[in-house]
Amino acid sequence: MFLSPTDILALSLTFKLALVTTVLLLLISTPIAWLLSRWDSPWRALLESVVALPLVLPPTVLGFYLLIMLAPNSMLGQTWYALTGHQLAFSFTGLVIASMIYSLPFVVQPLQLAFEKIDKASMECAEVLGASSWRRFTSIVIPSTRNSFLLASVLGFAHTVGEFGVVLMIGGNIPGETQVLSLVLYDYVESLDYDAAHRLAATLVFFSMAMLIIVYSLNRGTLLRKKTPKPSISTGET
Repeated sequence: MFLSPTDILALSLTFKLALVTTVLLLLISTPIAWLLSRWDSPWRALLESVVALPLVLPPTVLGFYLLIMLAPNSMLGQTWYALTGHQLAFSFTGLVIASMIYSLPFVVQPLQLAFEKIDKASMECAEVLGASSWRRFTSIVIPSTRNSFLLASVLGFAHTVGEFGVVLMIGGNIPGETQVLSLVLYDYVESLDYDAAHRLAATLVFFSMAMLIIVYSLNRGTLLRKKTPKPSISTGET
């Protein structure tokens, strides 16, 4: 058998985590990216820095502070336990929160760049014609940035699958609960089971290559559309 039961359990948990994280990130990142693309304020640089912080911050540092924030004796941890009867740290919910923060810039930045290139004249024209903000967003912004939404989804999903330091700090390594693929691979290497490690690593390499092909294909498709000249209307005059 190519994948062991432990691998399959970790695989299903990893993809569940990545899917939930990506969906929630799209809901949260879209208004953040829109605000950053339209906000002309000195405070914009600060907000952009906060969003991009996980790109430069060591994952263990981010995981450490998240562990403190979600700990059972923290205000958030106590509130969550009072409402649900479960703790946040070392739980799947805690992993989702940590993954959302860790992968936030990978979803926000592609959307922000796409929103900044929206034709403002089209938006103003639609506003003059009486279209509401929501109508303008759904009829102009989303259709023209569809590929960027796909790109942001792929990047967020792939980045969540590849997490290690953050999930180890906030989730521990609990089989069936918080043990994702990267942690199983770490356990194989630590126990010197290199055959199993090679098997799982090859699966992750294949997945990563597939995600990169999708990302570059989406980017190439966007660039080709931008380079295609718009058809001109001839008046027949010489």
